[in-house]
Amino acid sequence: MVTFLDTASLLDADEPAPFEIFNPGGQAPVLLVADHASNRIPRCLGGLGLSTADQQRHIAWDIGSADLTMSLSLLLHAPAVLCGYSRLVIDCNRLPGDPDSIPVSSDGTVIPGNCGLSEAGQEVRTTDIFNPYHQAVADTLAHMWRRCPTVPPALLSMHSFTPQLLSIEHPPRPWQVGLLWNRDPRLAVPLMEGLRACGDGFCIGDNQPYSGRDIAFTVDRHAASAGLPHAGIEVRQDEIDTKDKAHVWACRLAEVLDPLVGHPDVHRIYHY
Repeated sequence: MVTFLDTASLLDADEPAPFEIFNPGGQAPVLLVADHASNRIPRCLGGLGLSTADQQRHIAWDIGSADLTMSLSLLLHAPAVLCGYSRLVIDCNRLPGDPDSIPVSSDGTVIPGNCGLSEAGQEVRTTDIFNPYHQAVADTLAHMWRRCPTVPPALLSMHSFTPQLLSIEHPPRPWQVGLLWNRDPRLAVPLMEGLRACGDGFCIGDNQPYSGRDIAFTVDRHAASAGLPHAGIEVRQDEIDTKDKAHVWACRLAEVLDPLVGHPDVHRIYHY
């Protein structure tokens, strides 16, 4: 079993940072975030005891979400913050301490490096990856708001989902895109309406395949609590599993988002 020394630093000096800020000069009043953009695992964790094949599966990251986020960032002229490490190391869309924050299994696969992990071992993952990522999100939003105080920034949380879960009896998921939201309709509802009006017969999920009322840590922490407009965007992974396919969906999303970005009815503080 992979073990982790409680006293060790998680990342070596030559390993990538816990986050990437992409297109930092983007001037649009919307920030894109990708909590599960990478399947990278710190060297000291020995791949968490997983095979190379398992490290490439959806359990380790949101396949295609990084390419989608970066393409949409450029099309909207908006900055983006992408997490640099796997959701299996620590899930940046869960509250630390939640059992799903550092899962011991995912879609039927046991994660050996997470089994029996001490509290100190869990805390260092929070300190070295979770906290820097969320601080980068907070700092980028603060910079955007200071730059243009009259236009509160919006937050789009970018994700992808597997076409079918393997560990439970579950039918294939028909939605190409799902919009996740709770009380704030300012972005999610017009996005759904716009995508459904594209005329290409897309199946667009309203809080499908997940509910934004249940899984929304990042948007709740950085946007909903402050009254900022926000939405979660989930794209099915077989729709964006190459850069070219991800760019096609980024263009579709940008076409619908363009009229909303900067609109005064959207960019205002409102607590629902």
